[in-house]
Amino acid sequence: MNNTILQVEDDPNDVFFLHHAMKSAGVTNPIQIASDGQQAINYMQGVGKYADREKYPLPSLVLLDLKLPQVMGLDVLKSIKAQYGGQQVVVVLTSSANRSDIETAYRLGANGYLVKPCQTTKFKDIARAIKEFWLTSNTPPPEPTEEAGSFSLPQDDSQRRQTLSIPRQEICSDLVSF
Repeated sequence: MNNTILQVEDDPNDVFFLHHAMKSAGVTNPIQIASDGQQAINYMQGVGKYADREKYPLPSLVLLDLKLPQVMGLDVLKSIKAQYGGQQVVVVLTSSANRSDIETAYRLGANGYLVKPCQTTKFKDIARAIKEFWLTSNTPPPEPTEEAGSFSLPQDDSQRRQTLSIPRQEICSDLVSF
């Protein structure tokens, strides 16, 4: 994996606002877009035009909307977790604050759940939260070694990053809690 972000979003306005907010927050990671659920699955599986991993690298972070054309977001999440398990970080970024959606997303393996703000200016808060936790402080799962199912961890403590533990309410005021 590299530092690419895959944003799975069908609303061009939300794509624009998030990209603007990410740039304002100082996020320099390349962002790829999948505008429907099937494109997201094809991207993650490297199918069709997405087979070119130089142009479409596996992302370090997937930002996943739930209400998508073709294939719904929860089905995309199932597909990603079936293929990559805990190796792929998926954060749901959606307008749904529905308790059932939240519970289902976490049960299916979502690493986080953020509710899109109603005010476009609040996208900056979301972008800062994503940058500070998911792109800066979070320690992702180790990548598998050549032996299936085994992982290679850094040998000395200087190579390890500490995981920052922040209460959800402090990460983003728009984060839904139950």
